[in-house]
Amino acid sequence: LDIVAEAKNGLEAVELVKEHKPDLVFLDIRMPGLTGVEAARQIAQLPEDDEWLVPEIVFITAYDQYAVEAFEQGVADYVLKPAERDRLQLTVARIKKRLAQRDAPSADFSDSAPVPLQQLLHKLSGQMNPAGKPQYLQWIQATVGQAIQMIPVDDVLFFISDEKYTRVQTAKVEALIRKPIKELVDELDPQVFWQIHRSTLVNARAIDGITRDFRGRQLVGVKGLTEKLEVSRSYTHLFKGM
Repeated sequence: LDIVAEAKNGLEAVELVKEHKPDLVFLDIRMPGLTGVEAARQIAQLPEDDEWLVPEIVFITAYDQYAVEAFEQGVADYVLKPAERDRLQLTVARIKKRLAQRDAPSADFSDSAPVPLQQLLHKLSGQMNPAGKPQYLQWIQATVGQAIQMIPVDDVLFFISDEKYTRVQTAKVEALIRKPIKELVDELDPQVFWQIHRSTLVNARAIDGITRDFRGRQLVGVKGLTEKLEVSRSYTHLFKGM
């Protein structure tokens, strides 16, 4: 194995994968910023091309109570802490075999295809959260100009969609994603992000005030911006009395 980069946290891991495009990534399942599972979700969504496919994932974990069952499905491998030489050698051998299989032009995995990676990651998120507390998005992978950036959800002032894209607005950056509002509603904390229109979610902490236009429609002011966000009739109850 050739080590091309090392990351201090989950966010840096995602950025280094985009930069180096490795075949294999080892992720500690408990990392600062983004957890290993969250980082793997971001990595799994990176665009592939003819020269590069999403890398194989190996999780480093001390939590075998949920890891073993999920990982045995074969989508990703795992190494329990403290890592032992024999286990690492076995993992590397498995990954090499998997890489050779997926690179084979005539390979057919229809009978033995593993559970999709995103499905495994979803299951792991649930197993890491046995109390059932909702796990909301912490980062948004968005297009800014010609680059892709990781934007902390806490920095987002609002999301607003048109037919094709959803605009992600922070105090400093305007970015685009392809995820529609109806999906974001389920992935964001409803106590923080309020839906005020079928195409708009606003960060309640960023609301500067409510005004009305000449037609009596409510408009949400956003801190630091001159832009106003329209409140549709279905959501005027959120600002009753204002």
